[in-house]
Amino acid sequence: MVQVAVREKARSRVAVKVADKAAERLALPLGRILPGDCIEAMRSLPTASVDMVFADPPYNLQLGGDLARPDGSHVDAVTNDWDKFDSFAAYDAFTRAWLAEARRVLKPDGSLWVIGSYHNIFRVGAILQDMGFWILNDIVWRKANPMPNFKGTRFTNAHETLIWASTGEKAKYTFNYRAMKTLNDELQMRSDWVLPICSGQERIRKGGAKAHPTQKPEALLYRVMLATTHKGDVVLDPFFGTGTTGAVAKRLGREWIGCEKEEVYRDVAMERIEMALPLDESALTTMQSGKSAPKVAFGQLVETGWIKPGMTLTDKKRRLAATVRADGSLVSGAETGSIHGLGAKLQGAPSCNGWTFWHVEQDGELKPIDAVRQLYLLATEP
Repeated sequence: MVQVAVREKARSRVAVKVADKAAERLALPLGRILPGDCIEAMRSLPTASVDMVFADPPYNLQLGGDLARPDGSHVDAVTNDWDKFDSFAAYDAFTRAWLAEARRVLKPDGSLWVIGSYHNIFRVGAILQDMGFWILNDIVWRKANPMPNFKGTRFTNAHETLIWASTGEKAKYTFNYRAMKTLNDELQMRSDWVLPICSGQERIRKGGAKAHPTQKPEALLYRVMLATTHKGDVVLDPFFGTGTTGAVAKRLGREWIGCEKEEVYRDVAMERIEMALPLDESALTTMQSGKSAPKVAFGQLVETGWIKPGMTLTDKKRRLAATVRADGSLVSGAETGSIHGLGAKLQGAPSCNGWTFWHVEQDGELKPIDAVRQLYLLATEP
C-alpha cells in the first residue's frame, strides 16, 4: 500500500509539472512577431520562458557616405535609421537594455547567440560578460563569397563573429555534440564555419532591391539551432528582420517568437515563414551523444538545402536505400550513421566512400552525391 501511495504521489507531481509547462507555453506568443521596440516587446514575455535567444542586433556601422563599386554603381549597405546611434554610449545603453531582457526571459539552462561585425561585437561581448553571461565559444562565420573591398584601402571583410553564451558559468546548457560531429563528416565541429552569404533565390527582394540589408543565410541558423536546441524548444529573436530564424525554426520543429518594429520586415517574414515546410518526424531525429576533411562536409549540403532532410539516397543499383536526417546522418531500417559509416555497415565492409557510394535522383537521373558536392563548390566559390 505504501509503494502504491508513493507511485500515485509521483504520478501526481509529474501531472502537475506537465500541466504547468503546458500553461506556460499557452502564455507565450508562439509563432508571432511582436511589433514595436524589442525591449518593450520582451518585457511582455514571462521570466525564464525561452530556451534560446538568437540576436542579430544593429551593427552601428557609422558609415560615412555612400559606397561605390569601381564601375561607379552603388553598393547596398546598412544606411537605415535603425542602425544609427548618436554615440557609442547610446549604443552601449541600448545593448545593456535588450541583453537584460534577454537574460530575464532565458531559462537557467538556456543559451544566447549574438552575431555582429568588428563594429559592435567586442562592445556587445564585454557588456554581456559584465552582466553575468558566460561565453562558451566565439564562432567565426567565414563567408565563402564575401563582398570585395572596392576602395582597396583595407582587408576584405570576409567574416562575422558569433558569441555563444550560457546564463552563467555553472549553467547546464544544451550542446548536441554528436549531431554536430555527424554534420561535419564524423569530425569535431570547429569554431570556424565556412558558409556562403545569403544570395540567389534565398535573398529576398522587393521591387528589385534587397528586402533587408543584412539578411542571414538559413544555413547559419540551421547549424546554430541544431547544435544548441531540441525539438519543441522555444527560440526568441529580438531583431527578427525578414524571419530567417522563424523559417529555420519551423523546418526543424522548434517554436519561435520574433520582435520587429519595421512593418515591412514583419510582412516579408510572415509570408516567408508560411511558405517554409517543416521536416517530418523521422528526418528531425538526430544522432545522440554516446581521414582527411573534405572541402565540404555532407552536412553542409543538408544545411544549405542542396540535399534535403527526408530525401532518399540509394546505391547505384538501388539495392540499398537510406533517408537523410536533419543533422546529415542517414537512417536505413534500424541502422543509422554518417554517409560513410552507414554505407560500410550496410555492405558489411570495413570502410566506404559515401560520396561515391550513395546516389540521389535528380531530374530523372541517378547521380552520386559527390556530383552535388561539386556543383555546390562551383556555386559558392569566391
